Amino acid sequence: MDNKRNSFIAIALSIVIVMAWQFFYMNPRLEAQRKAELAAKAQQTQSQTVAKDAATATPAAPGTAAPAGNAPASATPADAAANSPRITIDTESLSGSIRLVGARLDDLKLKNYHETVDKKSPLITLFSPSNTKNGYFAELGYVETPESGKLPGPDTLWTVAGNDKLTDKTPVVLTFTNEKGVTFQRTIAVDDRYMFSITDKITNAGTAPLAASLYGRVTRYNKPTGTSVYVLHEGFIGVLEDQKLTESKYKDVESEPVQHGKSTGGWLGITDKYWAAALIPPQKTPFDSRFSHFSTGAQPLYQADFKADPVTVAPGATTEVQNLVFAGAKEVPAIDGYYEKLNIPKFDRMIDWGWFYFLTKPMFKMMDFFYRYFGNFGLAILTTTIVVKALFFPLANKQYASMAKMKMVQPKMQALKEKHGDDRMALQQATMELYKTEKINPLAGCWPIAFQIPIFFSLYKVIYITIEMRHAPFF
Repeated sequence: MDNKRNSFIAIALSIVIVMAWQFFYMNPRLEAQRKAELAAKAQQTQSQTVAKDAATATPAAPGTAAPAGNAPASATPADAAANSPRITIDTESLSGSIRLVGARLDDLKLKNYHETVDKKSPLITLFSPSNTKNGYFAELGYVETPESGKLPGPDTLWTVAGNDKLTDKTPVVLTFTNEKGVTFQRTIAVDDRYMFSITDKITNAGTAPLAASLYGRVTRYNKPTGTSVYVLHEGFIGVLEDQKLTESKYKDVESEPVQHGKSTGGWLGITDKYWAAALIPPQKTPFDSRFSHFSTGAQPLYQADFKADPVTVAPGATTEVQNLVFAGAKEVPAIDGYYEKLNIPKFDRMIDWGWFYFLTKPMFKMMDFFYRYFGNFGLAILTTTIVVKALFFPLANKQYASMAKMKMVQPKMQALKEKHGDDRMALQQATMELYKTEKINPLAGCWPIAFQIPIFFSLYKVIYITIEMRHAPFF
């Protein structure tokens, strides 16, 4: 009876702890985060010193030059987008535009997410043009050589062929032909979430073979303004070199670039707590990659980039180069779907499930199941806590039984202490003999608690990192 009573008390205390944690820790933290976001937004609006377009220089792919120094300029994201030729992006989840100079993805808002809990607050801006203070963009191009002639790069003006609005049902086609008769036809498509498919059809109508090395980069000017937390990785991320998960914090690359060996298959990019931008190069073409920081000029920048081995296109021949670009929210179903359907190596690890991946992800799935049943994350968290405690009841029962036995032998323990006095060796031997006689394991009351620590840490991590619980009310 006492064991059952203790179990119910433990469950009740767990619920109280979760509710107290929500009220005293998470709510003030979310409020502080909201105020920080508003302050950063105000600073961005008031600031008149912004970076010049860093992309007029040679792209900073591995083995090439870094972006040139920047001169001060002034532009808001809306002005920057309006003052350059563009095609519109409008899907269920995204709005924005693609800059035709460089075919750059640099203007992107997330329709389903606002800056604060207030639904009237501005939408989350993921990408911003490169001549704004918070420039952040993704770009694909080709590294020129003296033999190749002009190849698509950051200053290439593409021509729209046909449809000029990108939706999840209507792709857009861009074209560029250089002075040697090589035509690049780029088809850009996007699904109803956050994955862009970019296919380059290269037709060599010239008289000499073309060797074209693809490059890609995700570039941002500023790192997040929020406080870094040890349970969450923000910064550079990728699956590179034998398909190993690779993570580098912003400070890791500020002193020197992080170079990676040759990779075949994988991806790379920059991740925030809830958002990410990633490049998925052609999976069968080897590529070099790096995470870097450039401090030259008025505006420092952070960059994740790759350079693929050259693709040779013979005279009169045509070849295709296929890339994927992820830009959006790290929603668990969407990320898992890309991992499974597109066969992107370890793409589900873009969400920072941590060392206890085998615990945190199942914990989320259980919590998400209860959320879909109750329609409320507060009830889902409480129910998950109760289920976890119920699963560990056998362990807890053994713990309580061991504690009860230890309590029963306390008089005998006291007698042994009085008998042996300061003779610690004799007292230890007598104590061990007592444990053996009474069939008591002194550690039986401790190891169940130690075993449960990773479980409840996983519960905390799931609540903290998953976007599904962002701005969700407790009740």
